[in-house]
Amino acid sequence: MSLPSNTDFEVDSPDISEVTNTTAKKAPWWRQLQYLAAGIIFGIILIKSEVVSWFRIQEMFRLQSFHMYGVIGSAVFTGIISVMIIKKTGAKTFYGEPITFQSRAFNKGQIFGGLLFGFGWALTGACPGPLFAQIGAGFTVTLATLVSAILGTWVYGLLRDKLPH
Repeated sequence: MSLPSNTDFEVDSPDISEVTNTTAKKAPWWRQLQYLAAGIIFGIILIKSEVVSWFRIQEMFRLQSFHMYGVIGSAVFTGIISVMIIKKTGAKTFYGEPITFQSRAFNKGQIFGGLLFGFGWALTGACPGPLFAQIGAGFTVTLATLVSAILGTWVYGLLRDKLPH
């Protein structure tokens, strides 16, 4: 299959019409409520642990408190252990499909993106993860951050091909 003309290489893969999404399993609509319930529980945890608190986020960026570093560090540690267990045991999804991890090449855009993300987080007191929990908790000023995140994503989509690789 040949890629669009703006690229000068070919990928040896099947035609897109031959590829099927094996993870798209048929399930009754009400089974989707489990994701809503998980999101609500996650939102409550974010609120109760104060990780959506603008004050806590500002404390972190001013190096005044360990609270957020502890939360983020424990999440990273949990993720590392979880990935090790998944790889070691060959765990599968609920549908019996193998869980695979893809290697990604590093590029300098990740540094710029990370810095931009961090500056936005420091300025707004909101990272994209808990935006909806903040809005749900009544911090309506966070709607400006949500609109900005959506707008930033849209602009990135427009400029992606022109950005350094």
